[in-house]
Amino acid sequence: MSEQLIVPTMAEFMAEGKEPDILFWVGSAGSYDDRAKKITKAFVKILNKAQVNFAVLGSEESSTGDVAKRAGNEFLFQMQAVTNIEILNAYNIKRIVTCDPHSFNCLKNEYPGLGGNYEVIHHTQFINQLIDSGKLKTGNTNFNGKRITFHDPCYLGRANKVYDSPRNVLSNLNANLVEMKRSRSTALCCGAGGAQMFKEPEQGDLDINILRTQDALETKPDIIATACPYCNTMMTDGVKGKEKENEVAVMDIAELIASAQGL
Repeated sequence: MSEQLIVPTMAEFMAEGKEPDILFWVGSAGSYDDRAKKITKAFVKILNKAQVNFAVLGSEESSTGDVAKRAGNEFLFQMQAVTNIEILNAYNIKRIVTCDPHSFNCLKNEYPGLGGNYEVIHHTQFINQLIDSGKLKTGNTNFNGKRITFHDPCYLGRANKVYDSPRNVLSNLNANLVEMKRSRSTALCCGAGGAQMFKEPEQGDLDINILRTQDALETKPDIIATACPYCNTMMTDGVKGKEKENEVAVMDIAELIASAQGL
């Protein structure tokens, strides 16, 4: 069965003299990583279902420069950021929503210093708004009684104090939400942030993603919920490392909501 995803571009909107309500910033992982593409598709299905007037930049979107900045290459970060800002400002973008907390943090907190001022929303916040406004109905019972534990992404939680939106969204699944011993402001990093995703870990007794997976597995979950493509990769690797991949699923909140919608 072929999926009919409606994904208009900003260029198409501009050609018709229209402006979308939001720009969906897909991000590098959501564009190129095969696992993260599934999160992107799930979120687009939600946007289509809720009849959200959105657009993407498509081939005009470049990396936010977040990884370059974390790795210490400020020059490359500013080159990438300024290029993006010129495009965003040319399209008169006001609101941006993204599934990637790294892009979220970078666009929200670091682009203003270079002339890029936008309202930036994480996809868990946006899904929460759609549910609160009645544009998205939940209540499907395919997660009834499932044990779900949520891993707080560093750049969403501790960096930007967004703790409630993802949990509010999960509470609509009629599942049993169980917290890890380290959660919210005391949550442990998955090990991918700060450009660590793209290098081997330093010598030590235990990789951070394995330690964080142990936190999650202690809650005896059916599902580890994530809200970041990089966290998803690290937790998935951790679950495989513990040989629990047949028992525990790692899913983004967008995937859970799309599934609950039958999408």
